[in-house]
Amino acid sequence: MYPTRPRSALRTAVVWEVVRTALERRAAELDQPVLDVLDTGGGTGNFAVPVARLGHRVTVVDPSPDALFALERRAAEAGVTDLVRAVQGDTQTLPELIAPSSVDAVLCHGVLEMVDDPADALANLTGTLHRGGLVSLLAANRNGAVLARALAGHFEESRTVLTAPDGRWGAGDPMPRRFTADELGELAAAAGLRVESVHGVRVFADLVPGVLVDTEPGAMEALLKLEEAASQQPAFHSVATQLHVLAALG
Repeated sequence: MYPTRPRSALRTAVVWEVVRTALERRAAELDQPVLDVLDTGGGTGNFAVPVARLGHRVTVVDPSPDALFALERRAAEAGVTDLVRAVQGDTQTLPELIAPSSVDAVLCHGVLEMVDDPADALANLTGTLHRGGLVSLLAANRNGAVLARALAGHFEESRTVLTAPDGRWGAGDPMPRRFTADELGELAAAAGLRVESVHGVRVFADLVPGVLVDTEPGAMEALLKLEEAASQQPAFHSVATQLHVLAALG
């Protein structure tokens, strides 16, 4: 089961499979069928609700009241209201909202790009974890943006992304920050995390014309399988739109 509808599953399938498998493994290690999961910046529950449907308790911390309202509605529609808790806040306020060492896994998807201090945000996240707890990090890939800008014919912007400290192509770039796999690994290590795996996300999904996927019989399923296979190959990490890092505390 993917956490989103089939078309958007092209962009989330790789992450979902890694997260689902990791939670299953962690539950078995602890001999504890129900885990406590924190989804920071989880918004409307794109991952939180599917995780709750696996039977885990999920707390979503997000600064947007509108997103949290939509989350509660989605949780009710999925029949998991009792397993999903919505809390307004952000990575800076996590120490005030979540008890230290109380969480089995943290989802941090699309957050490190936006915060003022990624290292500080990651430290606050890991502070909520039990020893051995999991962290799922999903962040924008600098090298993927280099390729995307070049393919769009914006060669100067592509070169700027390649060399700028924050991985942005200019003042008009809507993304505040991008990372390489090495940079994410260094952030994780500084927070006391041990990287277990790195996957490239959206290696082909953002490059293949949507009309091809929507009209060719079997194209979507074939592309999903290709994404999953390529995501595990380090050679394709440099062209992925996003990078997914799975890490553990200690």
